[in-house]
Amino acid sequence: MLKFYYHPTPNPLKIALFLAETDLPCELVPVDTAQGQQHTPEFRAINPNGKVPAIDDNGTVVFDSTAILLYLADKTGKLGGAPEDRGALLSWLLFIASGLGPFSGQSVHFHHSAPEDLPYAKNRYMHEAERHYQVLNDHLKGRAFIVGDSYSIADISAWGWAIRGERVLGGDGLERFPEVARWFKAINARPAVEKAQQIGKGETFKTPGDEASLRALFPSNYVNA
Repeated sequence: MLKFYYHPTPNPLKIALFLAETDLPCELVPVDTAQGQQHTPEFRAINPNGKVPAIDDNGTVVFDSTAILLYLADKTGKLGGAPEDRGALLSWLLFIASGLGPFSGQSVHFHHSAPEDLPYAKNRYMHEAERHYQVLNDHLKGRAFIVGDSYSIADISAWGWAIRGERVLGGDGLERFPEVARWFKAINARPAVEKAQQIGKGETFKTPGDEASLRALFPSNYVNA
């Protein structure tokens, strides 16, 4: 059975939604990142980069949420979009993976977790997150889905970050991007979304905040400490 290495954060939630949409059975393997479990030798053997999510599909190991979504779509033949839309699918997946996601994550970090108040970094990452959301907003005008005429892993990938819209963007969150807000409302109404959000609910994960958790989550901050 497929093993799913999970923590309730945006990138693992993407995989949780794919599994919920396809009813693909899995064995959940919780990874408590605030306790540093992503740095253990056992997990580093799964993902040398020490990040979640990752999967082990009967010996085939895949890490990085975008790689996992592509792998599972190919494996199941589901949610991979129409063949004629493959170029667009790859483009939007990588737009999320290299742009919207990282800039959103860095905006959250510098506004909520950085040990110093750095106005330049806060401004830089917030405005880049906003710019990426504006690109997506413009693209979604007149569209129900990000790629082609059907729901796909591109929508799943963007949803994983959109659920953190208020924390990333502050204030009214996605409401500044009405096309994204419309799209998100439609995706969020899918029955599989509630199912995905229940994955791992029985597990207890440490709430970050103390020095030990910050060292586990942001080890580069402490290299010379």
